[in-house]
This record gives sequence, C-alpha cells and structure tokens, in this order.
Amino acid sequence: MIESYMKSDLSDLQIAGLLIGLGAIYFIIAMFVSEALYAGYSISNNYISDLGVGSSAWLFNSSIILLGLMIAIGSYFLYKGMHSRIFTALVLIAGVSAIGVGAFNENFGVVHVLFSAAVFIFGSVAAIYYGAVWKTAARYPSIILGAVSLAATILLETNIYFGLGPGGMERLIVYPTLLWAVLFSGSLLSSAGLNRRVAHKNGNSK
Repeated sequence: MIESYMKSDLSDLQIAGLLIGLGAIYFIIAMFVSEALYAGYSISNNYISDLGVGSSAWLFNSSIILLGLMIAIGSYFLYKGMHSRIFTALVLIAGVSAIGVGAFNENFGVVHVLFSAAVFIFGSVAAIYYGAVWKTAARYPSIILGAVSLAATILLETNIYFGLGPGGMERLIVYPTLLWAVLFSGSLLSSAGLNRRVAHKNGNSK
C-alpha cells in the first residue's frame, strides 16, 4: 500500500529516506520531550531506556517502536534501490531491534539489554558500511559517526565513562547514530547521484 501510494512520485531510495528520516526526527523530538516529563531525570546518570519505565514511558516506548517500524519498512525500499543484502540486513536488524527496545522495556531485563545492544552495534556498523561502500558526499561523515558510536558502545560496556556517566556515554552512541540516520535520509532524498553509483551494481550482493 505504501509502495503503490508513493511510487509514482518518489524513487525507492527516496521513499526509504523519507521513512527513515521522519522516524529519526520524530524519535529525537519525543526523546527530548520524554526527558522533560521525567521528574529528576539526569542525562549523565540515567540511561536513555529509563525513559521507557517512568512517567514518560508511553511517549518514549511508542516513539522508538515507530522509529524501528519505519526503519524496517524503509529497509525494503533500500534493498529495491541499492541491491545490497549486507547493508539492508544491517539496517533491518537495527530497526527490528529498536522495536524490541520499545516493546520490551527495562523491566524485561536481559531481553531489553540484548535488543539495545543490537541497535547500538548494527546501527553503527550500518553507518560505517555505508560510508565505506558508497562514495557519496556523506561518505566520511558516515564513517566518523559510525565509528564514534561503535567506540562509545565498547566504552559503555566496559564501564569507562570519562566523567560523562553511563547516560552521557550512552548518548555518544545514540546521538551520532540518529544524526547519521538524518544525514543518510537527506542523501537518499537527493539520491540522483547515488542512483547512478548503484545502477551498475544492480543484482550484485555486497
């Protein structure tokens, strides 16, 4: 239904960019609003996922589920436009994992932790992979943002915070990934150059 409605005016890559970009922007706004609604919330000492069990739970959980859903749907159009199984799989897993983060909040213990880790890892690797494979204007920013996010994931898991606290370090994972999602979305929405680059690769797996 989405495809038939949008296909006449937008390419597959532009549809993917629209879905991913809108999902990321909405989640960014909802996350900041959730922090304001959560009494006594500390961006240094509280994890982002704490927003999913407090007074802001309804907003935070619904927004990250929506983000994951739009990324997952967007991955279908990414595959149609880019023909990359590896990149599509990275994006799809990150999207499905984001849905899991919202559906299974911190009260679900290890299940929530695993979904969160999957979002962190697959999201950052997707950014790095995109920058390494596709020679677009977003190439180097993608690699840098993905590398920062991946490095921060390692630091968070080893309890190294450099004075930022666990919440601050987690934001060094999430903010670069969300920034990349918006950057990537913009690249797809102006995807004429990217279309030319992937045209000769149609049918190939990267």
